[in-house]
Amino acid sequence: MANWKPVKEKRIVVLASMAFSTIAIPFLNILVPAAQAEQVDNFYKKALPGYKFAFPRDHASHEAFKTEWWYYTGHLKSDDGKKYGYELTFFRSGVSPSEKGQPKTKEHSNVYLAHFAVSDISNKKFYFYEKLTRSGLTLGAASSSVLHLYNDGWRVDEAGDSMMLTADSAKNGIKLLLSSKKPPIIHGKDGVSQKADCVGCASHYYSLTRMDTKGLLFIDGKEKRVAGTSWMDHEFGSNQLTDEQIGWDWYSLQLSDNTELMLYMMRKRDGTIDKNSSGTIIGADGKTEHLSLSQFKVRSKSKWLSPLSKGNYPINWEVEIPEKQIKLQVNADFDSQELVTKRSTDVTYWEGASTITGTKMGKPITGEGYVEMTGYSENFKKKI
Repeated sequence: MANWKPVKEKRIVVLASMAFSTIAIPFLNILVPAAQAEQVDNFYKKALPGYKFAFPRDHASHEAFKTEWWYYTGHLKSDDGKKYGYELTFFRSGVSPSEKGQPKTKEHSNVYLAHFAVSDISNKKFYFYEKLTRSGLTLGAASSSVLHLYNDGWRVDEAGDSMMLTADSAKNGIKLLLSSKKPPIIHGKDGVSQKADCVGCASHYYSLTRMDTKGLLFIDGKEKRVAGTSWMDHEFGSNQLTDEQIGWDWYSLQLSDNTELMLYMMRKRDGTIDKNSSGTIIGADGKTEHLSLSQFKVRSKSKWLSPLSKGNYPINWEVEIPEKQIKLQVNADFDSQELVTKRSTDVTYWEGASTITGTKMGKPITGEGYVEMTGYSENFKKKI
């Protein structure tokens, strides 16, 4: 990173009609090379059992950990009845002084990255943008005391018990106020969300799974008043993926009975799913239940070949939790919702707004969701 330079914003528009052939963290997991693992672990904390969350403290940055992300996705409806999805993600990646080319110091240095995407569901258009900066350039930062993130004009700020999101480009942007209807939901067990067998291959992970959302959406140069529901993820850790893992599939599902479901599956090179994959059921009252991999099933009904990356993505999923009599059909609102982030994280992934139908305890249910899938155009890799 010694020769890193700021990059200009990149804009890509994809029309769903471009491809007729017919998933990832919600998280930017950093795979630490074996030669550096011990050095990095000595400088950064591992995500270990026993962590005690406290809010609003834990909305802020945790610089003792190498990698951190704040992840917002949501479904919006404008005054004129049009439907939209959005994603706004801020990443912080620590640069250890033991890494090649870094100065020997006890101070934490960070790289800040951000992704912003809008899914124009009514017109089946997808727009995405990316930013990258680092400590010392005053363009990006993440406060360690309050929720205050920014990257070259994009930002998230505390607003009492609410959160304010701002992101823009030449013709597309959001200015949204998010207010959570439920307390923070802690995923995993004993304060950790385990991703692999090794000690510390995990994150501290919580979500705000149902956030009332209102504000402005700027789409193709036109402003619209919008309202809807958002989901926020926040994770921090230091080493999650192993060499045998190639990517992950992640689902955030908001159901019409005021319950939610989060699932993630870590995929391995041999085609199997890592046994540490898991999920969380969130009740209408905010109470949670942890799900092990054996308790849920996910199957894809079709595939979509990306004209940009040539990634062959499973698409349109059946999600089943037999013990809870939950059977859901999760359909992408349109296929072309892929981000190819060559100028920031260098991770190609599919992140898409989706619509839910199905049954729960034998009764019809509907909902909205987001699905994220990495490692289909290439094995997950790190650029920073």
